Amino acid sequence: MSDSIFSSPRIVNDLVYKTLIESTLAIPWSIDWGTKKFSYIGPQIEKVLGWKQDSWRTVEDWAMRMHENDRAWVVDFCVAQSISGVDHEADYRALTINGEYIWIRDVVHVVRKPNGEVDSLVGFMFDISERKKQEQELEILKKQLEEYSYQDGLTEIANRRFFEDSYQREWLNAQREQQPLTLMLLDIDYFKQYNDHNGHLLGDACLKQIAQILKKSVSRPRDLVARFGGEEFILILPDTTQASAIEVVERILQSIRTADICHSTSPLDQRLSVSLGVKTIIPTQKNDKMAFLKEVDQNLYLAKERGRNGYVIQDAEDVQHLNSY
Repeated sequence: MSDSIFSSPRIVNDLVYKTLIESTLAIPWSIDWGTKKFSYIGPQIEKVLGWKQDSWRTVEDWAMRMHENDRAWVVDFCVAQSISGVDHEADYRALTINGEYIWIRDVVHVVRKPNGEVDSLVGFMFDISERKKQEQELEILKKQLEEYSYQDGLTEIANRRFFEDSYQREWLNAQREQQPLTLMLLDIDYFKQYNDHNGHLLGDACLKQIAQILKKSVSRPRDLVARFGGEEFILILPDTTQASAIEVVERILQSIRTADICHSTSPLDQRLSVSLGVKTIIPTQKNDKMAFLKEVDQNLYLAKERGRNGYVIQDAEDVQHLNSY
């Protein structure tokens, strides 16, 4: 009987083909287009998903063993591509017999009749869970790298690069909407002396503390606190009038006084203080954002020149005000 079986080259070829197919990690399958029934699915399916080979009867079994968030679009996509006679592939989460989901990639070839009508679909399912896991890990790493590229490593607030991107966006928005935009540039008074006297560890701790005080002093989603460099910090306050800006400055100064950070080498006092340059503008096409930033920096310079421990703000009449504590 064995001799008679293997005497047929066609049968030998079919057996070899079946053995090869069923020894691969991929899961072969075929579906009759007219009946929408599986004409074949490889035994590997039970190892991958747990469902017995003979439980895959129709495309309904395939669809219902798919994550509900993937089902509609995958089915619609595959049907549309098949009707069009286009080979295709789809990634989706498939339900295992124990209730978990794994990622499957279905690669589909459309077989047509001589008259052009769809005859059947044949394809392979691949378990791509490990690949998806790696992709997700890479995506997380990418986001972390993006965060790191926009985050100051010490204070964990936005860095200068992020400030520059945000400033460009908020300037254009204020220009378009004709709304006020406020910038504040803050410098810790006599920080070099503080650092030299207390050491870099306490100096770093001081920078972190000031960063957190600034973050807590603003609350709106678009308000931004960034480290500008060294002991300088900068704030972007969109849609903020000069009067509102003064309230924020007063809140910052009060919070720093309340923190009562010792600065025994400060010529001003025995506690840490800061100086701020503040300016508000409703920008037009005639204004230049870098020139405006320079004016804010000039206000900071004036605040330090006039005794520090306070702020300089410029009103519409270009009159300088100094408030010291």
